[in-house]
Amino acid sequence: MPHRVLSVAGPDAPELAAALAELRQQMGVPADFPSEVLAEADAAVQSPQLPTEDRTDIPFVTIDPLGARDLDQAFHLERPGPGYLVRYAIADVSAFVRPGGAVEAEAQRRGQTLYAPDIVTLLHPPSIAHDAGSLLPGQDRPALVWTIELDEHGESVGVDVRRALVRSRAQLDYPSVQRALDDGTADEQLVRLREIGELRQARERERGGITLPIPEQQVSRTGEGWQLAYEAPLPVESWNAQISLMTGMAAAELMLYAEVGILRTLPEPSASAIRQMRRVATGLGVPWPPRTSHDEFVRTLDPAKPPHAALVAAATGLLRGAGYVAFDGGVPEQAVHAGVASEYAHATAPLRRLVDRYVGEVCVALCADREPPVWLRSALPRIAALMTQSAARASQYESAIVSIFEAVLLSDRVGDLFDAVVIDVDDDGENALVQIRDPAVIARCTGRLRLGGEVRVRLVEADVMARRVSFAPVGT
Repeated sequence: MPHRVLSVAGPDAPELAAALAELRQQMGVPADFPSEVLAEADAAVQSPQLPTEDRTDIPFVTIDPLGARDLDQAFHLERPGPGYLVRYAIADVSAFVRPGGAVEAEAQRRGQTLYAPDIVTLLHPPSIAHDAGSLLPGQDRPALVWTIELDEHGESVGVDVRRALVRSRAQLDYPSVQRALDDGTADEQLVRLREIGELRQARERERGGITLPIPEQQVSRTGEGWQLAYEAPLPVESWNAQISLMTGMAAAELMLYAEVGILRTLPEPSASAIRQMRRVATGLGVPWPPRTSHDEFVRTLDPAKPPHAALVAAATGLLRGAGYVAFDGGVPEQAVHAGVASEYAHATAPLRRLVDRYVGEVCVALCADREPPVWLRSALPRIAALMTQSAARASQYESAIVSIFEAVLLSDRVGDLFDAVVIDVDDDGENALVQIRDPAVIARCTGRLRLGGEVRVRLVEADVMARRVSFAPVGT
């Protein structure tokens, strides 16, 4: 969707800074790391627990957003025959984090890294997250190296994970990789990434997995100030995500077989949620063939079309109730992640998410035919509960951050007119949710509006401290 840069003051502007500070205080977002945590991290970086196996011969590369410093994952892809060999190196945070120590306790308090346009609130101290633990190019780093064998259709036929020393050869970014793939200059590794990613996407469709085509609201700093824009992911981001999803599915399979671990779960959509979405599709005039499943239908939606944008918003109701479940002896009754359409675990972002370190530890032990240690097994229920809380907090925080910047960017435009699409309507029909095309704002709008309709609205409120933006249809 189109956008334009809106010039505002920097992040130290009084009202913006005050709103961000109030939000962080309300949500208990930590500021600096305690001195004892920093001291323990610095000592661990000086004397890490390094693996004995050396796989620095494998030419791993990383691919991340521009400017990323907490590099969790590096890959190397081969095609030794009709199938593929995927090697996926995941930063080994346990080389620097002692069970029961101050760094682990602080990570449990934080849960995950929180991102905002002005600051990043790290899960681990910078000496680990941005330096010694990060898979930076040209540096020897401890890692958990996943080796996953795929057949010619992209199905997993073998998996192993073990500790090893690795060295990334290059730090790549999504835009440049996409350009290389599009213009034919990409090397063999990146071509393999596309091949495997597309095969895995096909397997996802066969399973009935759901990926909602929702353009994200991205707040970013520019030379002129800040901009808020809708950004759809590049194809290479989806292909790279498939490698991570595949690894998470492999981790879940290992843990379920051994009956110990932590899964990321999501219940199947209820029949009533699917019926409601069908009613919305009918009301919007979007054909939904009777024999087409909800996941197949979602894949046909184009959010650039107003009725489809409303349906994509409605489809979020199909993916509610995600959580984490720990198990030790037996397997959970609800073990599937409906969005992935498979059992799944978070295993590939230990620098940024607490649970991944524990999942990795379980899987390394199982692949070595060892019982996971007592300290690890006893921690699993607590980690699952902490992650459920942390995921909810992160979602609320990110939503509130966008709301603040929406209000800042629109604060001097009260009374202006905007083009919008109605993406949701309250049950009573008196209020709606509208998606403004330019700038990238989603906000409440009073008045009786038609779902999926294109409307002209007037900005009536942009309150930075209240984190609130509201519109009214033109003529009211």
